[in-house]
Amino acid sequence: MYEDIFQPNTNITTLNDAVKKVKNEIGKVIIGQEKMIDLLLTGLLADGHILIEGVPGVAKTLAAKLLSRIIKVDFSRIQFTPDLMPGDVLGTSVFNPEKGSFEFKKGPIFSNIILIDEINRAPAKTQSALFEVMEERQVTIDGNTYKMSDPFLVLATQNPIEQEGTYRLPEAQLDRFLFKITVDYPGIEDEVNILKSQQSVNTKSLLESVEPVLNYDELKHFREMGQSVTVDPALMEYVAKIVHATRNNPAVFLGASPRASLAIFRTSKVWAAMKGRDFITPEDIIEMCIPVLRHRLMLMPEKEMEGISVDELVQQIISEIEVPR
Repeated sequence: MYEDIFQPNTNITTLNDAVKKVKNEIGKVIIGQEKMIDLLLTGLLADGHILIEGVPGVAKTLAAKLLSRIIKVDFSRIQFTPDLMPGDVLGTSVFNPEKGSFEFKKGPIFSNIILIDEINRAPAKTQSALFEVMEERQVTIDGNTYKMSDPFLVLATQNPIEQEGTYRLPEAQLDRFLFKITVDYPGIEDEVNILKSQQSVNTKSLLESVEPVLNYDELKHFREMGQSVTVDPALMEYVAKIVHATRNNPAVFLGASPRASLAIFRTSKVWAAMKGRDFITPEDIIEMCIPVLRHRLMLMPEKEMEGISVDELVQQIISEIEVPR
């Protein structure tokens, strides 16, 4: 096993402790949904945008709000609607009669953690406004470029059920999301605990009880620490083989790009660090493959008609590739 081959060379105890503190604070409000919380923290430490998909009422928006409370950074929320225009998101130039010139008024995208609620309700014109800012962390308007402040994290939610009044996200935009997290209903035990937690206090009171755990400098330090995790060359090849296989599978119309390889690589290192290790294992890579790939692959129409999901296909691809040991 890799645990026997490598000896830790980086002290990641502080990162591991910080993750536990963050999860404890989130646990004051959100009961259950451990996988969603783990992936949200992984995306935050890997410096990547996250798409969260789930039916209403499973704490998607609440989780995004909690992240902004736990970290001492700015937060803004944008409700996407069919009549939303790019200027409503990015900002616009407004004429100042006193100065006799136009001044740029920043939109709500100029923040640190941005929650885009129901991202698939805005038309393509507004969706395209996110292309540059999500990838290059900047906005270009009227020939002027405005840099985003760090950290810059977009958390977007969408409902998988409703179709009326929604628009399919462009593949180029989907590829800019590090993860797509799917959130299921809680189990019976978790739902009972949710009811118990609300017996004497409401959600607003619980939110106010959440204390900040990290500041920006600490977050930056932990991000650097996560990327210092050791990766064996055999595991790099394993990542490349998985992503390459998505491009040659007869069930796939559109395979994953090298951006997906980098996403699996980065998030696997963070996932390992969050588990208290300074090296990654094949299990870390396998754990990251589905949330990284599920929104990047397009199945052939006949496979969709057969009811095959992308998650199932990714699991099949992984099972066909020899795991390095």
